Amino acid sequence: MILGKKTAKKMKKETVVVFSAHSDDFVIGAGGTIANYTKEGKKVIVIVMSYGEKSHIWLKKSIVQKMRSAETMEACKLLKCKALFFDLREGNFPEDYAATKREQQFLDLIHSLKPVKIFTHSSEDPHPDHRATHAITLDLYEKLSYRPEVYIYSVWNPFSFKTIYPALYSNISTTLRLKLQALRTFRSQKIHLAYPLLLLLLRAVRDGFKMRGARFAEKFFRIK
Repeated sequence: MILGKKTAKKMKKETVVVFSAHSDDFVIGAGGTIANYTKEGKKVIVIVMSYGEKSHIWLKKSIVQKMRSAETMEACKLLKCKALFFDLREGNFPEDYAATKREQQFLDLIHSLKPVKIFTHSSEDPHPDHRATHAITLDLYEKLSYRPEVYIYSVWNPFSFKTIYPALYSNISTTLRLKLQALRTFRSQKIHLAYPLLLLLLRAVRDGFKMRGARFAEKFFRIK
C-alpha cells in the first residue's frame, strides 16, 4: 500500500506533553510511562518550569543552570524524550509566570505540538512549586482551542486522599530500570540516592499490584 503525502501527514507521531516544576520531577512521577510512550513511537516533550538554582545557593546561578540542564538532557537521552527549560524562580512561580508573560508562550507551544495527553503535578503535592505548576496547567487547559486528556502524577505525595478522578495505570515492568537509571543522572540531587529505593520501588510495587498482572506500575489520575 502506497500512502500519499496527505495521508502520511495525518499519520504523524502522537505527542505527549509533561509539565515538570523542576528538572527531575518528570522522571520521579512519570519516567517509566515516558519510556513506554517513546518506545511506542510517541513524541514526548517535557516543559521544565525552573532550573532549581536554590538547590545550590553557594554557586552562581549560571553554573547551577548548566549543571542541572546537563543532567536533565542525560536523563532525556535515556528516556528518548525532549526537555524545554523556562526560567521561573523557585518559590515564585505565579509571580514570575505573570511578569514574564509565559502564558502566551505556553499556549502557542501547546497549540503547535497538539498533544493528545498532558501530564502535570498533583494539587495535593505539598511542594508549592508543584501546586503552582498544577494550577498553571489547568489555567492553560481552559484557554486551549481543543481538549487533550489531562493527567496528574505524584512526587512528594505518595498517597492521594482527596482525588476521586478515574485512575490510569501504566505497566512499567520493562521500563522501571530505565527510569531509575534516568533518575541517577541527577547527581547534584543527593537525596535521590535513597529516593528510588525508599519510595519509587514501593509505589511501583503497590501500583503494579493494583493494576493486576503487572510487576511494577505508575498511577495517574485523569482530571480532564
